[in-house]
Amino acid sequence: MQFLSLRFIMNRIKAISSMMRDKTVPKRKKALVIFGLIYLVLPVDIIPPVLFPFGFLDDLVLWIWIIWHLKDTLDQYWVGEKTVDYSGDFKSENLVEGVEYKVNAGGEEGKNEE
Repeated sequence: MQFLSLRFIMNRIKAISSMMRDKTVPKRKKALVIFGLIYLVLPVDIIPPVLFPFGFLDDLVLWIWIIWHLKDTLDQYWVGEKTVDYSGDFKSENLVEGVEYKVNAGGEEGKNEE
């Protein structure tokens, strides 16, 4: 169900522009997006837009199919929430003050010294 959430669909739609600029993406995938855009703007539809709520249903179904078909490719270009790795910033610092410890190599449990 993750594919059908609005957030994931919007993120994949945003990734289309990055995918279209990449020269390594196969032309058939780019052509699929271009044909989808052409179908969206052409006045000829399977369901005419005059039937207002249902007139856009064919466009919606087509674009959901295009996004589903390109989901793996679009996920490569989606710049999602970036996670920051702070482990390198605190590598040499002793964050726990007032505690001394030592590591025993033989699997013995260490004892806290005060």
